[in-house]
Amino acid sequence: MNKFAIIVAGGTGTRMNSVVPKQFLELAGKTVLMHSIQAFYDYDASTQIIVALHPALFTAWKTLCLEYSFSIPHTLAEGGEKRFDSVKNALSFVTADGIVAVHDGVRPLLSRGLISRAFDAALLHGNAIPFTPVTDSVRKTEGLVNSPVDRSSLRLIQTPQVFLASQILKAYEQPYRDSFTDDAGVLEAAGGTINLIHGDPYNIKITYAEDLAIAEALYFFLSRNTS
Repeated sequence: MNKFAIIVAGGTGTRMNSVVPKQFLELAGKTVLMHSIQAFYDYDASTQIIVALHPALFTAWKTLCLEYSFSIPHTLAEGGEKRFDSVKNALSFVTADGIVAVHDGVRPLLSRGLISRAFDAALLHGNAIPFTPVTDSVRKTEGLVNSPVDRSSLRLIQTPQVFLASQILKAYEQPYRDSFTDDAGVLEAAGGTINLIHGDPYNIKITYAEDLAIAEALYFFLSRNTS
């Protein structure tokens, strides 16, 4: 079975308040994006890795690969205005049947265990969408009124979101909608049924500056406890 990994890294990281895009920031001796690529390569070196990156960042990325002696094979796809566009552009490189993972490039602590479980579940059920439970209390606001929400029915969704290639390619033939925030939403809008699997609480997303410090601490914690 052919395996593909689309790693979405098209953003410029404006919420980090940094001149360096967040996927290019250093984490434990490599850039954040390099860790995400490495995770799929370590899982299965035959995985065809496609990185969706803003075209204005292509040269900077290639320079970083030379600087860090990063040589894992991957294909660059042009990131679009929206995440939907980036994934759709990257899907044009999926030229064979198989399984496609779509992962946020700024989730650098992705484990081989989660990748393996997601690929296995997608092969059985057509797709696999990882989640973690909501543990904080939640309230919904409507104007000046707010009310509690039953958190037991809520799930926080992660990536990689993994699909049979035929499913996700067909789903991305539909026009973009503002309601699309992830690939599961795209598939569901095309009539697909979503299969949830347990995710990983350490699989955090780098969004703000403090997230990088948290990720670095978690990286060394996990390294000590899995060695």
